Amino acid sequence: MSVERGVKTLEDIKLEIERATDRRAELLHVLAEGHDPVVAAEHAQVEEEIARLWDEYREARVRGRFGDRDVIIKRARLEERLERAA
Repeated sequence: MSVERGVKTLEDIKLEIERATDRRAELLHVLAEGHDPVVAAEHAQVEEEIARLWDEYREARVRGRFGDRDVIIKRARLEERLERAA
């Protein structure tokens, strides 16, 4: 898979997910010992980060399989204009 500047590979994203998941497990162990508002806030942030990373992973898989979304939309609009003109 070719990688454009600023675009992460699927492997990079999976590594980030694994790290965030490990951190979430650590935070859950701390929270199991007793509620700590600072740890609870960090846990919420890590949960949001994991959700964002999974979204990014799914988008990267689709992009790798079907191509860039903007290019697909431009092509579909062009084909639609050609059909109307015909």
